[in-house]
Amino acid sequence: MNIIDIITKKKNHEPLTTEEIKYVIENYLNDNIKDYQMSSLLMAIVLNGMNEEEINSLTKFMLESGDRIDLTSLGTAVADKHSTGGVGDKTTLIVAPLVASCGVKVAKMSGRGLSHTGGTIDKLEAIPGFVTNLTEEEFLNQVNNIGLSIITSTKNLVPADKKIYALRDVTGTVESPALIASSIMSKKIASGSHNLVLDIKVGSGALIKDLETAKELANIMIKIGNSNNMKVICLLTNMDIPLGNNIGNTLEVEEAINILMGKTDGPLKELCVAIASYMVSLGLNISYEEAEKQILDNLKTGKAYTKFLEFVQAQHGDLSKMTKKANIYQVKTNKPGYLTNIDAYKLGRLSMELGAGRENKEDTIDYSAGIIINKKINDYLNIDDVVYTVYTNKDINNLKFDIFTLSETPIENPKLIYEIIK
Repeated sequence: MNIIDIITKKKNHEPLTTEEIKYVIENYLNDNIKDYQMSSLLMAIVLNGMNEEEINSLTKFMLESGDRIDLTSLGTAVADKHSTGGVGDKTTLIVAPLVASCGVKVAKMSGRGLSHTGGTIDKLEAIPGFVTNLTEEEFLNQVNNIGLSIITSTKNLVPADKKIYALRDVTGTVESPALIASSIMSKKIASGSHNLVLDIKVGSGALIKDLETAKELANIMIKIGNSNNMKVICLLTNMDIPLGNNIGNTLEVEEAINILMGKTDGPLKELCVAIASYMVSLGLNISYEEAEKQILDNLKTGKAYTKFLEFVQAQHGDLSKMTKKANIYQVKTNKPGYLTNIDAYKLGRLSMELGAGRENKEDTIDYSAGIIINKKINDYLNIDDVVYTVYTNKDINNLKFDIFTLSETPIENPKLIYEIIK
């Protein structure tokens, strides 16, 4: 058995055996398979897919490549969530303290940015001093004490996925239901929670571009979860336009704080309430309606924001030192009209070019870089109205006008949640 034969087999649309997938994972981890060879196999998987048996085997061997977290000491009121990645998606920063404020513990391991989409850990590390690499003991103690902790994966938790994930980010091999499902579910199973809410993004700014593929991915992950004693609920949500107004790490932390403080309404808040309500419903074994009432009450009273502050302090973050040290540019309209489209993918790519994301594994993020969208869909804009504002420390040659569309008439307001699959 060798990697060249396995690459050729997948290139020719042939399914890989359980033994071949095991060989790939074990030998990539011990460096017998090189990055360029793994990249070739990943591209073949992106192009030709994997069947259910292959996906189950890939998940199994990635899961078995490291340790698992035992959350039994936290009790049964525990829930986790995951987003497949989108532009401006800072839901975890809002949802986690919301859920914890209702008495459901959130022991969450998150990742860094993937392609044009941001990562929760990058956003948290925009808070000066914030520590994301706690030991397992520190992690569990914090969840027991305040009900919430968010960290990077421990060194021995699904190391195969960690290595493959970083490679996918920089080789154009992100958009594959098989790779997405095995990556997410191996980490979530290893993380120990038996209640999981998945936010599957769909649209131009997401890894998944169409509803049919999103439904396929949802059903794959629900099956994997159920076979591992995990309850899974999937929300299919709109990512044709960015989520919220802010894109970029410091900017997204600021927007999350504004939601938790009750200063901002809109689709971002609506989605966070829905995700949090499903998590609390699973964690406390109550109806969605009962959970939603608790969530809304805790937003209104400030209990959720207090939990966020407690969480940041526990992980040594200092919000008072968070600043935007960047040059500011405004993009204005050159004609009047209704704002009928904001291209999430193009904004995500622009944000990455400004310094808010990574082109290569070794790139350093500029936490202050990013974009604020100043208008919303169906706003009427006059000439010279500011559509979006750019923050960057890089030289800007020209800012793009093809990111947004102005029309003579408004459109039907975009749907936020397409479907919920259980």
